[in-house]
Amino acid sequence: MSYGSRLAAMMTRRLGRECVYTPSARLALYLALRRWCRPGARVLMSPVTDDVILFVVLAAGLRPVHAPVSVWDGNIDPAAVPESTWRSVDAVLTSNLYGVPDRVVELRRRCEELGIPLIEDAAHAIGTHVDGQPIGTFGTAAAFSLSKHVAAMAGGFLAVEDARTRRELESLRDELLVPRRLRGDLAATLRPLARSAVRTLHLVRPVWRTMQRLGMLERDDYRMPLNAPRLTGCAREAPSLSAYEPWVRVDLHDFRSRHGALVRGQLELRMAALDGDLARRRAGVSLLSDTAWASPALHDRAAQGGRPLPLFRVPLLVHDRDALIERLVRHGVVSGYVYDPPLDDYAGAEFVEPSPDPSAARWFASHVLPADPLVARTVSNALTKERATTARPSAPTPIPDTTPPAPLGQ
Repeated sequence: MSYGSRLAAMMTRRLGRECVYTPSARLALYLALRRWCRPGARVLMSPVTDDVILFVVLAAGLRPVHAPVSVWDGNIDPAAVPESTWRSVDAVLTSNLYGVPDRVVELRRRCEELGIPLIEDAAHAIGTHVDGQPIGTFGTAAAFSLSKHVAAMAGGFLAVEDARTRRELESLRDELLVPRRLRGDLAATLRPLARSAVRTLHLVRPVWRTMQRLGMLERDDYRMPLNAPRLTGCAREAPSLSAYEPWVRVDLHDFRSRHGALVRGQLELRMAALDGDLARRRAGVSLLSDTAWASPALHDRAAQGGRPLPLFRVPLLVHDRDALIERLVRHGVVSGYVYDPPLDDYAGAEFVEPSPDPSAARWFASHVLPADPLVARTVSNALTKERATTARPSAPTPIPDTTPPAPLGQ
């Protein structure tokens, strides 16, 4: 049996596609990029996503090409991508930011016309459907993350179309894995339990402040330090995961560790509880979608009677976001997963091709407050007490139908 085959089988039954188990979604994404993109290829992607994803793309020896995005959700706006850009790219990478689905039907159509792969970053989107079809089944391959769901803090999958490709990718994965360490396995097992205890005992605020004071957080800001001179030197070694590991490992140092039976057993238990996690997320999304701060796309979905999406985070749009985040800690609300500034502003033209129209990405990235739907009522009460005000773009922008209601059975 291949490494992690039982977990992979669980995901295959859920998704209906062949799955490769990986220690993390970032390793899964790297496998996909290496398998379907030649070194030097140009990858169209949103500039509003985790900086780790940028470094995974660079580690694969690829050139990130940043697309214009929707001002309401930060995902690629296919209609705003110039035709010259479409003709120049070799692959498309979705984000499904916070679990809000990309315009995957249109993106798949364009990729099929161009004969290029569509790779789905579905780390935020387990359980999300478009037209009754799961995110992760529209493209050539899709990377999923258990660390974003069921409080797993480890584990990922790469979903592919056939068994032969799965076996090829399992071999490539095994070459990239590093030996497990007992200390790493214990940490991966205990981290979710510690986080749960912190929440249950209402210790979020003191623990977070202590970590800040002791310098235990790897990021002083929303983005990690770029370290451009060192990054320039790494380009000569790409494709190379090892060369880019100082960036790719941030926030998850064991992203390619061969976890032992202890970690995998815990993940199996947590994955068995995934449907309950998704149900709780839907309930939280329903509550936050009715607030004034929710993106109009979520308001519209609720008004049309669509089933709430099981979002990883709910994109709320607020004024003075950064100051508000600091104040929310007093209420036990720690806001993460803020992707500001957009990657083309963060990295610059030496490392990426900037978006031809960065305005929507800049506005969205500076106003979005990603809210955890599992603590939706706490977030709503805190925002009310802080008198948070809703942000809307100054210029009227049509709101696209990005999330068609899924059938009730999905």
